[in-house]
Amino acid sequence: MTSVLLTAFDAYGGWDQNSSWLTLIELTRNLPDRPIVTTRRYPVDFQAMRERLAADLDANYDYAFHLGQSPGRGRVELEAIGLNIAGKLEQRPDEFFRLVEDGPVAYRSDLPLADWAAKVRQAGIPCQLSHHAGTYLCNATLYLSHFLAEQKSLITRPLFIHLPLDVSQTLGQCKDFPTMPATTMAAAVRLILDELAE
Repeated sequence: MTSVLLTAFDAYGGWDQNSSWLTLIELTRNLPDRPIVTTRRYPVDFQAMRERLAADLDANYDYAFHLGQSPGRGRVELEAIGLNIAGKLEQRPDEFFRLVEDGPVAYRSDLPLADWAAKVRQAGIPCQLSHHAGTYLCNATLYLSHFLAEQKSLITRPLFIHLPLDVSQTLGQCKDFPTMPATTMAAAVRLILDELAE
């Protein structure tokens, strides 16, 4: 039976929650019978995430779906490309580093992301393909999933899904942010999981 590693992140910065984790919690209230889903929550730290990811991928899942929060985005976005570069929010671009010194410049997903995005939109949930996952931890998770799968000869096919903030996260904010309920974001992820079971 198809197996999926489904990950989310801890809170970071000034946020006391992470919409990826809120979405994962909501999704687990009604997980499908197929595929078999294993969930994890990763720390917002490059080295700790890398160690946890490497250990988890040793199980050789069919898919590794990673969820991440992206304040400012108003829709669910399926990331097509992971780049071999990383930097923290407070760093300048010239201070960024390579995730894998001798690794490929980038990995491009071979999953039917445009079709999945269209399916999610047909269900009334804003969703689109995005061409790369930035340069922070989300990108690192996507790139390293591809790299580790390749290095370890795994069957695992990675996907990174960027999510808006959950509505509850902006109640105390003075700044306006696009939001989406965690229930809606969980429904979007569930639609993609359902595609794997067919």
